[in-house]
Amino acid sequence: MATKSLRDISVDGLWTNNPALVQLLGLCPLLAVTGSVVNALGLGLATMMVLVGSNMSVSLIRNHVADAVRLPAFVMIIASFVTVAELVMQAFTYELYEVLGIFIPLIVTNCAILGRADAFASKNGVVASVVDGFTMALGFAVVLIILGALREVLGQGVIFGDMNLLFGEAARHWKITLFNDYPDFLFAILPPGAFVAMGLLIALKNVIDNTVKQRAELRKAPVTSGSKRVRVTGKIS
Repeated sequence: MATKSLRDISVDGLWTNNPALVQLLGLCPLLAVTGSVVNALGLGLATMMVLVGSNMSVSLIRNHVADAVRLPAFVMIIASFVTVAELVMQAFTYELYEVLGIFIPLIVTNCAILGRADAFASKNGVVASVVDGFTMALGFAVVLIILGALREVLGQGVIFGDMNLLFGEAARHWKITLFNDYPDFLFAILPPGAFVAMGLLIALKNVIDNTVKQRAELRKAPVTSGSKRVRVTGKIS
C-alpha cells in the first residue's frame, strides 16, 4: 500500500520531485529534441504512455517476480511499452517519429522510468503507481514543452510551428509568428541554448521554492502579545 496520499504523490511528481527539474533525469532527450513545442509534446506524450503503462504493469506483478530477475523483468516491460509507442507513432505521426529519431527507442534507458518502476511501482498498489507514473510523466512533459516553447520563440521568433506533424493538417495553421523578419538565433536552437534555458528553469524553481519556504517560516514565527519592558543599558553622554 502507498505510504503517501494521492495528492502528495501528485505534488511530488509535478513539482517537489519533478524528474527534470529536481531529479535531473532524462536530460539527454530533454535537451536534444526540445527545439520546438511539437517535438517536446510528441516526446512527452510517448514518455507518458510508457511510464504509466510500465508503472501499472510492474505494480501488478510486483509480488510474483523474484528479486534476482526483477530489474531485467522491469526493463522488458518498459521495452514492450516503448515498442508500442513506436508503432503508434509510425502509424499516426510518422513524420514526427522520423524527426524524433533515436530518442523514442532511447526511452527504454530513461532513468526516470526505470527509477519509478523500481522505487515506487514495485512497492505500491496499482492506483498509486498509475497516479505516480502519470504525474511524473506530466511534470516531465510540462518542462519539455516550456523548454521547447522558449527555444522556438528565441530561436525562430515563432511558436506552435509544424503542429501538423502531431495533430494533422487541421493544425498546419496553428503557427504564430511573434516577430516579423526575425533572424534565427542559432544559439537557442543548438544544444548549448538548451543547457542555458534548462539552467534558468531550475533556477526559477529554486527561487519559487525558497520564497514559499521563507513565507511559511514567517507565518510560523511566534508572536508575543501584551506589553513589553524595554531595558536600556550603557552610558548616555
